[in-house]
Amino acid sequence: MERRQAHIRRRKVIRRIAVTLLPFLLLSAVVLPILYNYTDLLSRPLEDLNSSSPPGEWTMFRHDLSRSGASGASDTTLQGVVEWVFATDGAIHSSPAVTNDTVYFGSRDGKLYAVDAASGEKRWQYQTGSWVDSSPAVVGGIVYVGSNDGNLYALDANTGERLWSFKTPYPVVSSPAIAGEIVYFGSDDYCIYAVDVTTGMKIWQFTTESQVRSSPAIAGGIIYVGSSGDYVYALDALTGKLRLRFKTYASVYSSPSVVDKTILFANFKGFLDAIDGRARNWPREYEIRPYWMQLWAMGLAPSPPPYSGFLWRLRLSRTASSSPAIASDHLYVGSDNNLLAIELESQEKHWVFQTEGQVRSSPALSDTAVYVGSDDGRLYAIDIATGRELWNFPTGDRITSSPAYVNGTVYVGSHDGKLYAIR
Repeated sequence: MERRQAHIRRRKVIRRIAVTLLPFLLLSAVVLPILYNYTDLLSRPLEDLNSSSPPGEWTMFRHDLSRSGASGASDTTLQGVVEWVFATDGAIHSSPAVTNDTVYFGSRDGKLYAVDAASGEKRWQYQTGSWVDSSPAVVGGIVYVGSNDGNLYALDANTGERLWSFKTPYPVVSSPAIAGEIVYFGSDDYCIYAVDVTTGMKIWQFTTESQVRSSPAIAGGIIYVGSSGDYVYALDALTGKLRLRFKTYASVYSSPSVVDKTILFANFKGFLDAIDGRARNWPREYEIRPYWMQLWAMGLAPSPPPYSGFLWRLRLSRTASSSPAIASDHLYVGSDNNLLAIELESQEKHWVFQTEGQVRSSPALSDTAVYVGSDDGRLYAIDIATGRELWNFPTGDRITSSPAYVNGTVYVGSHDGKLYAIR
């Protein structure tokens, strides 16, 4: 009898515990995924995961991982005089990287070149299986570059020897970014990849809605990248977890630029967007919003808020694929035939410089001048304060390559198949 009563008491205790814990467990099953996926309370990005080119170098596309396009101070005034010319067997869209007195760049002849920065003499070349439109990044004595053959290559910076390659199904036009021990890049297979810098082994991949030709920017442990599927993505750089998906209503081929915690990018319909780099989507935002809009149109709900992360939007012109360059409180970007200088605080156009062709090249900045190429085949030097032309240099074809400015020399490629060093 006593044993039976003890058994009944145990069952009552277990029942009370279950009744008490069940709501907590159910609540946790709902709340914890929301906290993990839509807030930073349980999982924060690694704040110090950043990088930049050393002084006097330009080691990656747009100079640094914030894609600023700015080289810093210089006491040299360029005169627009050619120092040397290096010819390849194909058009050059790839933008040069400059480090350790060497210029690295790709060509549509399928090769990556290493050229002496002072003399223009070839040090080595590496043959890939297709065009090299991706711009190289050089970190730790290794050159990382994509090819239209679908590979990301890691090559010894001194010899050009292949260390490893990572294969994707479609072209890699996106230019790689390296932070910590990871190299990040996009592919035409709709994916963003994170790969170990030493082994070439995949760490994670994230699938988007379309091709990823934009080059990633990394700041505060977050990777920002656009796609041709009308979205810009913010992902945790270590895990690839989605933080923000921002709708742009147009393809984004340019690379985002980062100022503090603001992300700036141009889209193909000619708009410049600014978004909060720390913003998160609310649950099922893009699935719920169409129904909310219908209810609002019928007067049954309040107006929906802007998309998560939205700060402001500025109309540039009809189209834009140039990546913004940023120095101090101004932004510089190409749109249609123009280069525009925009004051960030007021979002007003400070000056507009017109060329005779579309400006798809992304500008490079010194402390006194802006350097940018145009489809009219000319490299322009423009006074950074006034927008007045200082000089221009004609090449034999359009310039979509973005110039690199290092130690009083600007390096730029042209579709005439030549890389130019200009002082």
